Amino acid sequence: MNGETLHSIGDLARRTGLTVKTIRFYADTGLVPPTDRTPAGYRRYGADAVARIDLVRTLRELGIDLATIRKVLDRELSLPDVAETHAQALDVQIRVLRQRRAVLTAIVGRDPARRETDQSDLMHQLACLSEAQRRHLVDDFLGAVFDGLHDHPAFAAVTRSLTPLLPDDPEPEQIEAWVELAELLQDHDFRATLHGMAHNLAVDRAPDDGTALPRILAEAVRAQVTPAVENGTAPESPAADPIVAALSAHYARILGSSQAPHDTPALHGRLAALLEQMNDPRRDQYLSLLAVINGWPAPDSLEPALTWAVEALRVRMPQR
Repeated sequence: MNGETLHSIGDLARRTGLTVKTIRFYADTGLVPPTDRTPAGYRRYGADAVARIDLVRTLRELGIDLATIRKVLDRELSLPDVAETHAQALDVQIRVLRQRRAVLTAIVGRDPARRETDQSDLMHQLACLSEAQRRHLVDDFLGAVFDGLHDHPAFAAVTRSLTPLLPDDPEPEQIEAWVELAELLQDHDFRATLHGMAHNLAVDRAPDDGTALPRILAEAVRAQVTPAVENGTAPESPAADPIVAALSAHYARILGSSQAPHDTPALHGRLAALLEQMNDPRRDQYLSLLAVINGWPAPDSLEPALTWAVEALRVRMPQR
């Protein structure tokens, strides 16, 4: 063999630090074939076998399967191509591990007094952290909430504004917010409430008649009522009268002259019922969790303004 020094399997084992059994397995699978055999049939290996074994061991430690390693050794695949593919796979694994670490960190940071079953439920949410599973849960929720409204011109923008997008490398608070949001997404009563609210708000746009009041009812409530709440104006006080009058007129324009009740108490009652429906604490909870998950600024709660408006409307209705 041109004077080349050949080595036994035992020599290779000592040189590479692998076991004789492992080297024999590599030989049997064709990854490191023997250079020659002795008259008695014992395998002998040249210097290139050490290099092949080192490469096989390195690639196996990186998690590359034997079939791919064989293609690299047989030059059917280039080592850079294999490295790039494996690096991409490792990126996915790293993202999953980071998400799991964030979940475990979230559990550590939770109130120790919470029931053990609550902690187990959070662990179970690991199964719901894949992007496909999250998308399915969110799409199912939004599909139920906006059922029948897909042709509405604001549908696409509204659904985008309500879609949680958990980042690839979430912080623990984002993971915990997602877990809480996932519970809300599966709350059928909350779905039904938002469904009714969405249908009511689908027509909640007053004609543009040049007034300064926002055409969307929720924004009109925020613009008109929030200053009154901040100023300490009592809902039952005379100072609240012009605010109630402006909101009532706004709502009458939304309904249109053919649908609007002609008596003010009836209009007040209908508007109060709608605002009460909007004043579901789960709505604020959803928007707050959504902001955490998406990294948005914390939203201002509409609850104080809605509560004030409902009370102001109710006190101006005839008492039965």
